[in-house]
Amino acid sequence: MRVWEFDAFGLEHLKVVEKDTPRPGPGQIVLDVKALSLNYRDLLVITGAYNPKLTLPATPVSDGAGIVSAVGPEVSRVRVGDRVMSHFVAGWLDGPFRQEYLATTLGTPGPGVAAEQVVLPADAVLPIPAGYDFAQAATLPIAALTAWSALVTVGSVQPGQTVLTLGTGGVSIFALQLAKLMGARVIITSSRDDKLARARQLGADHGINYRTNPAWDQAVLELTGGVGVDLTVETGGPGTLDRSMKATRAAGIIALLGALTGRQGTITTGLILMKRLRIAGIMVDSRKAFEALCHFLGEHPLEPVISHTFRFDELPEAFRCMQSGQHFGKIVLVM
Repeated sequence: MRVWEFDAFGLEHLKVVEKDTPRPGPGQIVLDVKALSLNYRDLLVITGAYNPKLTLPATPVSDGAGIVSAVGPEVSRVRVGDRVMSHFVAGWLDGPFRQEYLATTLGTPGPGVAAEQVVLPADAVLPIPAGYDFAQAATLPIAALTAWSALVTVGSVQPGQTVLTLGTGGVSIFALQLAKLMGARVIITSSRDDKLARARQLGADHGINYRTNPAWDQAVLELTGGVGVDLTVETGGPGTLDRSMKATRAAGIIALLGALTGRQGTITTGLILMKRLRIAGIMVDSRKAFEALCHFLGEHPLEPVISHTFRFDELPEAFRCMQSGQHFGKIVLVM
């Protein structure tokens, strides 16, 4: 079978290698991968920015969907022939997040799914929602569940509230779609007017171009009568966090989940104190939360926005597309 690996950091080191067909051990399954979905984390892993001490060679990519082709001993919740998708934090089934769960994330340090077949813990897969094909299902494990965690687990968004989401990548577009289904008002930002126009077609109430309007936090305040939004889905990180805090109402919530502007920086802590803001770090969510999302999708149809589709053997090109910022929503690869 074919497997993507990198033995040094950088997209130029991605290569396809041939390996034997894997066999599942106790509590494991073999997934015949039919589609992959890329996340910004995957790019950080390959470039070495996520974990420069990562043991190499490694197989990248966290999100996939496919068919179970084999099950190991002691597996009862999954059967051969099941159509399933991956669960990113494989060890987090329910309850509060614990530090040790970080050792179970897929796409390093756990198994990467950029392969024709991959062995996964049986606990690390869920049934694909009815009506979703493999490509659509592959977009859900990180991007959709992260948006759900921001809106529901942390934000408890209610009808009539206002949500601000930054950018038009996978998480932000899912946040837009889910928030509208929950009856919220949504403000979204982008550096391109054409992307803002597409976001409005998906239901965004307002769009702000942060290139032409760098004081976008002031624009948000104007749109909310000077009050600010109830919840900000913060995908940028330290470079945008101060403006997000200014754009969020007093006692509001910021779901901090991205690092597009870096992983370290200076922020104005006085804004947190004086506005009594709650800043919640988002590390995707548990399998129980994923199951709740899938139940919601069963009652509220949502079509994932897939911007670009590549073939399995075009993985480097898919990542370069992500680097360029061309995408709107998700980038997927199909077998």
